[in-house]
Amino acid sequence: MKQFWITFFGSIVGVIIGSVLTVILAVFLIAGLIGSAIQSADAPAPLPSGDIVLELDLRETRLDQPTRSPFAFTNPLSTTEIIAALERAESDERVKGIFVRANEFGMPGAQAEELRRAFESLEAAGKFVIAHAQGFEGTGVVNYFAVAGASELWLQDTAGFAATGLSTATPFLGGFFEQFGIEPEFVQFYEYKNAANVYTETDYTEAHREATLSYLGSIFDTAIESAASDRGMEIAAMEAVITSGPYSAEEAQQAGLVDRLGHVVTAREAALERAGGVEATLAIEDYFHAAPPATGNRAPALIALVSGQGAIVTGEGEAGFGGDELIGSDRLARAIDAAVEDEDVRAIVLRVDSPGGSAIASDQIWHSVVRAREAGKPVVVSMGTLAASGGYYISAPANLIYANATTITGSIGMLSGKLVIDDALGRIGLNVEPLHVGGDYTLAYSSQTQWTEYQREAFYRLAEDVYEDFTEKVAEGRDLPLSRVQEVARGRVWTGAQALELGLVDRIGGLRDAIAAARELANIGEDEAYEVRHFPSKPTPLDAFRELFGITAEGAEAAARVNALMDLPEVRALIEAREQSRSQSLRFVTPERSPQ
Repeated sequence: MKQFWITFFGSIVGVIIGSVLTVILAVFLIAGLIGSAIQSADAPAPLPSGDIVLELDLRETRLDQPTRSPFAFTNPLSTTEIIAALERAESDERVKGIFVRANEFGMPGAQAEELRRAFESLEAAGKFVIAHAQGFEGTGVVNYFAVAGASELWLQDTAGFAATGLSTATPFLGGFFEQFGIEPEFVQFYEYKNAANVYTETDYTEAHREATLSYLGSIFDTAIESAASDRGMEIAAMEAVITSGPYSAEEAQQAGLVDRLGHVVTAREAALERAGGVEATLAIEDYFHAAPPATGNRAPALIALVSGQGAIVTGEGEAGFGGDELIGSDRLARAIDAAVEDEDVRAIVLRVDSPGGSAIASDQIWHSVVRAREAGKPVVVSMGTLAASGGYYISAPANLIYANATTITGSIGMLSGKLVIDDALGRIGLNVEPLHVGGDYTLAYSSQTQWTEYQREAFYRLAEDVYEDFTEKVAEGRDLPLSRVQEVARGRVWTGAQALELGLVDRIGGLRDAIAAARELANIGEDEAYEVRHFPSKPTPLDAFRELFGITAEGAEAAARVNALMDLPEVRALIEAREQSRSQSLRFVTPERSPQ
């Protein structure tokens, strides 16, 4: 019995000590993260001395805008951050050029388009752009036009050039749902609002097929025209060469699609040699995060850059640990309002990259844009890869709308509904029986019941009201006749190039063009200093830890100081000496069992 109690209490003590050590470890882990965040924010790595050749890897998946998640430490630079870094490099005498690892498989058209412009501007500033590809695959025609204008375009000599067009594929679940007893119920305005077709259909509808082929053709045309201009070829000749592929590396070089053949190491060495013998390239991420050259006092004029990417939802829409991006209507509206209230802000640039989302959340943001204009602050929208449905809704009231030629926009329509899964659940013996009190519409969103005739009519009427309000606001914001908007709406998506012809956007261009237009609308002179400032600022890891764990500012700073203290050699030596002393004087021994 005595041995039992010794073992029992020994186990209890072990659990307690283990729990205490876990808590201590967690505290020091949090302190370490906070300390690292503070140190990284306060002390960016210095740039190397001497001349610089930047390196950019386009094979990585990149967001349009910086993530709002402070915990996404490993995310590569976003498209807008790359553009900012390249703009800074234009006037940096140390930067001689950039080495680009081209994307072989797939990247958004608008991303390729903005990067192409940035490379072109960098070359105009006297810098070189050397790009290397390990092939251009079947979906790579957009990837190719991103780098076709490089000073030198290399292709690995064992790779191929198979970029011959564009394709897409849509999985249709209508037949699958029918087999398993799942019934989709949706209302859509109108035939081109086809997002629900994946649930309701077994193949493309005529309208769905028409719209898809139309925007694919527009993107392909833009890619061909840009590549032809960059390679010094006629458009018809470039299209004939592209569509006649695929080619071996040697054949691609003979056709004028690339300049040189070789492996990436050789191409990088050529870039370093062209810069006068620079020892190594510098990752564009390191260049971007390094402290920029001092510019003197704060500029008296501000242009607010308000960024929104992801689906539009009500509330804050904060990104979590995973970095999933959402546009929270409260947060974005508050950012616009803050820019309006800041007396130094002369204009607002709203960068939009969104497939849409909640109609009521979109309307909240729309109202903030309208208030900004009423307050005398010009608003210029810069559309990224996607600004459709709700993404277009929040853009419509701006003074000017810029889109890339390959931006997907429009989708002025309304879609809502549900999947009824009661039959499917019944087939596996599961019964979910809804009960309700009140009106018949209470169960309109229930996944266990089909719509009654009253529910269907009411649902349709409410959705129709949203659609009519949407089209009226587009007509007002774009100064178009309502009848014209109704013609080009109906839920149909358009590319930026098509939208320009229809009057849905004002100009083709990227973020830099939108900022220049905002400067002009704000009457900021060519010689007048100005600053582009993000609204809202990105939360730091320190801010996020405060909110997540309820840590006060003083507590967070104390944790950071503890972390810094623990790194001191004297403290580490003291801890190690104490641990050695304790291990010699105190030992836990599990008693051996006596033979029975």
